[in-house]
Amino acid sequence: MSKIVTDELWEIVEPLLPPAKERRFRYPGRKPVDNRVALSAILFVLKSGIAWEDVPAELGCCGMTAWQKLHQWQEAGVWQELHRVLLSKLHQADKVNWERALVDSSTVRATQGGSGTGPNPTDRAKAGSKHHLLSDANGLPLAQHTTGANVPDIKQLEPLVDAIPPVQGKRGRPRRRPKKVQGDRGYDSQPHRDRLQKRGIEPVLAKRGTPHGSGLGKHRWPIERLVSWLHQPHRLRVRDERHQSIHQAFLTLAAAMVCFHAL
Repeated sequence: MSKIVTDELWEIVEPLLPPAKERRFRYPGRKPVDNRVALSAILFVLKSGIAWEDVPAELGCCGMTAWQKLHQWQEAGVWQELHRVLLSKLHQADKVNWERALVDSSTVRATQGGSGTGPNPTDRAKAGSKHHLLSDANGLPLAQHTTGANVPDIKQLEPLVDAIPPVQGKRGRPRRRPKKVQGDRGYDSQPHRDRLQKRGIEPVLAKRGTPHGSGLGKHRWPIERLVSWLHQPHRLRVRDERHQSIHQAFLTLAAAMVCFHAL
């Protein structure tokens, strides 16, 4: 368990978890599963991609209990808060580069279908989900969201920018706006440029029909590396969850773990 959830990680996660429900009787049956054990099982499923019912008993938590904890903590906003806390720690350590934010997306197949999926135009219209990502200039995840595979990238540009959490860690107001936002031709939209400028953000969005070689590509490798990092966990390479909230929980947790390892 300690190898999956280190003392350093648990020290950050434990204060964010909701308090346990008070037990009505002194001896109501089995004792509740320890939260650290449940988190270990959740991370094991995320990294290995194993089915919930196949979670090994050696972890001390059955797959159904781990699933319930994942869903419960997603509803309580634990994973989003964990991501914000870790970004604040990185900001305090001067490891978040607000000069430029990078936006991109990637598509994964949804083997079970379910909510929040759509026909993938690049995979013969098979059911799929799309991961929309916004990172800082170093490739640290600032915001992430899942939609159906058929949702255009441009429709998630503003929601991603608005989803950047208030990042504290230094004196003054929390930081949540990069100076620039850069995207490829999939984000070409003058109305979106105008709305970014109203937010005080300089849009650096490639235009369709213009020749390649503008030099913007040399800044894109951090977000492409982030896509690779987030797809290393087997659970995010292919979507096996029918519930979009569970898949979103895994994506947010994976982004938080990227931030944790960056510390």
